[in-house]
Amino acid sequence: MINIEGKCDSVKILYCASEALPYVASGGLADVAGSLPKALCEAGQDCRVVLPLYGTIKQELRDSLEYVTNFFVPVSWRSQYCGVFKGVSAGVTYYLLDNEYYFKRGTIYGHYDDAERFAFFARAILELIKHIDFKPDILNCNDWQTALTPVYYNLFYKGEEGMGNIKTVFTIHNIQYQGKYGMELCSDLLGIPDYARGILEYDNCCNFMKGAFEVSDKITTVSPTYAWEILNPYFSHGLDPVLWSKQYKLTGFLNGIDQDVYNPETDPALAANYSVNDKSGKAICKKSVLEEFGLPDGKEPVMGIVTRLVSHKGVDLIKRVFEDMVHLGYKFVILGSGEKQYEDFFREMAYRYPDRVGVKIGFIPDVAHRIYAGADMFLMPSQSEPCGLAQMVALRYGTIPIVRETGGLKDSIVDCGGPGGNGFTFKTYNAHDMLDATVRARAYYDQRMQWGKLTSHAMREDFSWARSAELYMGLYRELVGDI
Repeated sequence: MINIEGKCDSVKILYCASEALPYVASGGLADVAGSLPKALCEAGQDCRVVLPLYGTIKQELRDSLEYVTNFFVPVSWRSQYCGVFKGVSAGVTYYLLDNEYYFKRGTIYGHYDDAERFAFFARAILELIKHIDFKPDILNCNDWQTALTPVYYNLFYKGEEGMGNIKTVFTIHNIQYQGKYGMELCSDLLGIPDYARGILEYDNCCNFMKGAFEVSDKITTVSPTYAWEILNPYFSHGLDPVLWSKQYKLTGFLNGIDQDVYNPETDPALAANYSVNDKSGKAICKKSVLEEFGLPDGKEPVMGIVTRLVSHKGVDLIKRVFEDMVHLGYKFVILGSGEKQYEDFFREMAYRYPDRVGVKIGFIPDVAHRIYAGADMFLMPSQSEPCGLAQMVALRYGTIPIVRETGGLKDSIVDCGGPGGNGFTFKTYNAHDMLDATVRARAYYDQRMQWGKLTSHAMREDFSWARSAELYMGLYRELVGDI
């Protein structure tokens, strides 16, 4: 808010997300929702997080919550119970909204009634504000699961006493998932009046994300390059015409990583800790991760891959030239799960090259940390990548990324062929262009003094949330100044 001297005091932000660490996570959104609010609070803002109280949240975390209140939420013609529980983690206040009918399930997404579940959550966020001693200046909503919050605010709450002058920010983490349903849901399920159906209607569908684009005061996304890319039909999944008309309120801020969680000096998952000033522990980590994956120790470069095994992560490129990379002298430690064709392929490679390829199917966070620390390079050839965190984590551990120039990968990794290089990049989505980047990386690795300087430079890179939080604070202050 603006004080009497015309300066901006701390801004009150309610960060609305369908998942957030430390409570529940299925992807990068949870990392952001667990880290950005923390950085904002550390910078003097009052940022709080609201998310559903899922049945999958661990019991010890549930036991730490404090009951606050309950109320009923209007969802079209229904009125549904909502309980409010409060938790505090790393100095950030979390509100968890309880409705067992919607949220006590074995998984957090993928249910037949997800439209109704998240319409309830989106409106419950606004009802929450009436029942707690916290009126935000900013509602920062994230992805399609909270996209109806700014829509409901503009339709039903903006004119209510005590609910005025709240600005809305909508953040796109992945434009592929938009919340698209049949138009018949608008009135019966969502409670959208006939006169307002056009806010959500797009391409003969009810599109939650499009609705947020229409009514939010600002639209952000998770890297500057991705903000530009989603204006292109190749990346936009059909929403580029809407975004072209909303360019005046679209911007991109590069995500960060939690440097306390990803810290080679203190990481308890590692065989040995190390720092930029004493990297001797990295060699121990390399030997340890090779042993963990059943590979012999040696001087060859180790390539780490931690990913979902799906085509848009570039796994089809890896598959196309994998054996060529093996013949370059690389060893591979691979962790991931996804499409059966890729899981089977890597199992076959591990069988054919038992002294070169180690594979674990699944996702185990501690193993991922050990790959980040023990590998020499980290391969990330994504077809599209809104931001990506793995390349930043790899740098933090002195492991050099090899990436395709897209989204946040382009914004965070600079090719070693020029000044300030911290990795190896390729432009076109082509397997042999990727192979060429690994050839250059191998040649660089063989120059041991040069490689040592590169890993030191990588570990000194700053991808903390403090930098990203400053950009968000600038945006929030701009909006609050308009109140």
